Amino acid sequence: MTDLKDRTVLITGASAGIGAACAEVFAGRGARLLLCARRADRLAALAERLRRDHGVAVHTFALDVRDAAAVRERLDELPEAWRAIDVLVNNAGLAKSRDKFQDQRYEHIDAMVDTNLKGLLYVTRAVLPGMVARDRGHVINIGSIAGRQVYAGATVYCATKFAVRAITRGLKIDLLGTGVRVSSVDPGLVETEFSLVRFEGDAERAAAVYAGLTPLSPRDVAEAVVFCATRPPHVDVTEMVVLASDQATATMTHRRS
Repeated sequence: MTDLKDRTVLITGASAGIGAACAEVFAGRGARLLLCARRADRLAALAERLRRDHGVAVHTFALDVRDAAAVRERLDELPEAWRAIDVLVNNAGLAKSRDKFQDQRYEHIDAMVDTNLKGLLYVTRAVLPGMVARDRGHVINIGSIAGRQVYAGATVYCATKFAVRAITRGLKIDLLGTGVRVSSVDPGLVETEFSLVRFEGDAERAAAVYAGLTPLSPRDVAEAVVFCATRPPHVDVTEMVVLASDQATATMTHRRS
């Protein structure tokens, strides 16, 4: 297994959900954490807890991955001790509404494409040259079952996650011959703020998504991410699909009540 102690791990969208859970699990392995998100106050609270509970070094910075210039600037401005990134977890992402495409609001289309697709590309493009130069590193993209199966009311979201899968496969080809690995972890239903964001704060509608079944937790996904990161250097888990036992496809679930 690859030892993560003192390895530098950059996690986007780290202020909550899967990103925060990844930070927790990587911290438990002794990694140094480079955490970014738009909500700096949440990052600060998470960093304080991780330092206290795990004794690891944590550096945080506010970042909107949709802003290409800001991505380059924030990463270029990192202190020298934080520039050699060993693992990048591209976690920042969201969905907006379940409207049919012909009814989709333009701002929702932009939010999903700019965050899930362009943001991932911007951060990866900024980090990858250093990994290639050092001949080591690992890019782990958080995909989705929606990147494998299209479902109603999610045309744009599914398109962005299909793109993440294509990017992962393309990077695998482009990085052939280097010491840099690339993985995609594709979860099904995970109970986070995801549905609350999708339905613009409608808590009742968000809760209904998970009613009657046991969805994945953010930690379930985080442990899958860390599994990928800790394989021996000659092993690359290129794609991993993680579903709740009560979920068979993007839309087929077994609800017990």
